[in-house]
Amino acid sequence: MDTEQVTALVIGDVALIVVASWLLGALARRLGQPTVIGQIAAGIALGPTLLGRLPGDPTGILFPPEVLPFLTVLSQVAVVIFMFLAGYEINYRQLRGGGRSVLAVAVLALLVPAALGTGAVTFLDGLFTAVEPDAGGGTFVMFMAVACSVTALPVLVAIVRERGMAGTPTGTIATTAAGIMDVVAWLVLAAAFAGTAAHSSGPSWLMALVLIVLFAAVMFLLVRPLLDRLLRRTESSLLSPVPLALGLALGSAWVTSELGLHPVFGGFLAGLIMPRRNEVPDAEILRPMEQTAGLLLPLFFVTTGLKFDIGTLDTDGLVLLALVLAIAVAGKLVPAYAACRFTGLGPHQSARVAALVNTRGLTELIVLNVALEAGVIGPGLFTVLVLMALVTTFMTGPLLTLIGRNERPEKENGRVDESAGRIQAQ
Repeated sequence: MDTEQVTALVIGDVALIVVASWLLGALARRLGQPTVIGQIAAGIALGPTLLGRLPGDPTGILFPPEVLPFLTVLSQVAVVIFMFLAGYEINYRQLRGGGRSVLAVAVLALLVPAALGTGAVTFLDGLFTAVEPDAGGGTFVMFMAVACSVTALPVLVAIVRERGMAGTPTGTIATTAAGIMDVVAWLVLAAAFAGTAAHSSGPSWLMALVLIVLFAAVMFLLVRPLLDRLLRRTESSLLSPVPLALGLALGSAWVTSELGLHPVFGGFLAGLIMPRRNEVPDAEILRPMEQTAGLLLPLFFVTTGLKFDIGTLDTDGLVLLALVLAIAVAGKLVPAYAACRFTGLGPHQSARVAALVNTRGLTELIVLNVALEAGVIGPGLFTVLVLMALVTTFMTGPLLTLIGRNERPEKENGRVDESAGRIQAQ
């Protein structure tokens, strides 16, 4: 296949992916699910799970090996932008003024599933090795802790907005706690993966970790103040800050990749250090970056779907899926609900917060792809964990609807949690 043929096929694939994701995303919205569920479904449908099983292998024809590197590069750019947005949208003011409910939910809903995941790998290692022969080791254990405990902040925010919970104590507690959990989870994952994705000539694990810490310090202590000054000057000259933000995200991603980490960590770090206006994300940066990521992210779902084949699951895989689902769901719902009740929230508020922080979605898929590319997990466990991410995200909408049927207003029995009230007031 010559260059012109590859170029034409890549353009055709992008058109197919964008349209299919748009259609299934709209269908998901009509069914009361977040758009990302439909987009993920489109990615899986175009892969070997569905389209690849039709006569003639349409998946192989549409996505031959020659075009996959180009689609992968585009999808990685989208993911870097998405991770920049995930870091940029974290509200430092809310993190600092957290309150009892936020901190309790963040700590328990992160540590409990992480501990359960670690315990399962340690004491039930036979279930994991049946699906993942290379299971074990410190990196794998830390990865499983993160995989079981991560919360998809961007998807959670979208659900909060779609459900009209933005600005309510419930929505604020859930999003702020998810922000804290996201930061901690990515830091743990960065420490676990330091050096694993490096080339054979790359830095050692310890050297990679030291270089990453130094790079983060430079970003926070030097780059952030310089950007703040530069953006203040560009405001007066009416220059758009979007190219600067995009260059920062991609440049930071390149640096972390050279240091032996996946580019997504650089994108997330760039979002964290990007200056805000009065500690609030600048809509002039946020909107075009969101639109760009939204257009390109379906490519990521397809490259994920091409690695995912539900038909490969055997009995061992189904047993492991049941175990992982039990850990992931119970490890989030129970401690999050208990934390809210202990800090004074009513039962319905507590249940809604618990349902929200159980959302995994896109963030989980990014974690899984990073682990797969780093060689920490194989295709079998990847398929199991992708299914876990889909189920936990899909169940959020129905859970919120079920809770809402008998729910009273946010102010229950004339009381509102003081910590939630303080957050909302800020």
